[in-house]
Parts: sequence; structure tokens; C-alpha cells
Amino acid sequence: MLRRSGTTVVAAPGTTLLQAVRDAGVTIESDCEEGYCGICETRVLEGEPDHRDVVLSKKERAAGRTFMPCVSRACGSRLVLDL
Repeated sequence: MLRRSGTTVVAAPGTTLLQAVRDAGVTIESDCEEGYCGICETRVLEGEPDHRDVVLSKKERAAGRTFMPCVSRACGSRLVLDL
């Protein structure tokens, strides 16, 4: 769920969350799209992210407040993002 835009997005298998968000018409900046640059860092309001980037520290990952939607996923069935 994208809280600010009020949009619910479902990422199909093989589709990144970044692409699913864009397909829903929500703009999000990105550059490398491989989890290295951090430009797409997005605030997580609810849910647990499955971090697959190399940008965040262990402490930042444990806090679960942000993630990189270009490569990361949700651990559960739902994430609420500040988009």
C-alpha cells in the first residue's frame, strides 16, 4: 500500500516493487536499480522489508524504517510505504 497516494500495488512474480509502483502511476526516483546507489530509498510505515540492497547498515536494516524498492521485497504479504 502506498499511503500518500492511497494506491494498493501488487508486484507480480518477476517484477520489482519499484516497477510495480511506477506501473501504478507513482513517480519514484532511481538510478542503478541494483541496490547499490540508494536513490530509491523509501520510508516503510508498516510491515517488514526483506532487504536485498548493499546501502543500508545492519542497524538500519534492523530498524526497518526504509528500504530500496528496486531490489528489496516484503517479508510478509504487505508493506505500507510513504509514497
